[in-house]
Amino acid sequence: MNNNAADNLKLQSMADDAVRPLGFEVLEVQQQHQGGEHIVLVRIDRLDEQPVTMEDIIAASRAAEAEFDRVDPVAGEYRLEFESPGSKRPLTRARHFERMVGLKARVKTAEQTFTAPIKAVQGDDVTFSVGDEEVTLKASEIQAHLAEFPDRHR
Repeated sequence: MNNNAADNLKLQSMADDAVRPLGFEVLEVQQQHQGGEHIVLVRIDRLDEQPVTMEDIIAASRAAEAEFDRVDPVAGEYRLEFESPGSKRPLTRARHFERMVGLKARVKTAEQTFTAPIKAVQGDDVTFSVGDEEVTLKASEIQAHLAEFPDRHR
């Protein structure tokens, strides 16, 4: 794991600890550089799986900002931004895949990368329809993002 990935996991854990008591989970943290500015982007979802509101973003942001200010985990100046997962939704747990059965996901493993519909979920096993084949992988062992936006909240 490279330093940036390790740093992102540390920031994700820290942000999750700050927002989980409010009913949110951190799906992912990305560090970006735009126009010379360092941005720490945090994607959250609600634990009750309802749509994330602007009020949710504000509450989560305030809770995490207080913790980030206290710990100061990022060297130099940076901007902390929060957003709902939207069309870039990371799929990190089996329940995330269950919510999106029938939709396409972009999947990356050590051996392959593909975009395919999510067919079924059983425990930690996620089955995808890849061409004429079914491919079953462990949710905990892959990187995946939603590849199409659902027509309604799931």
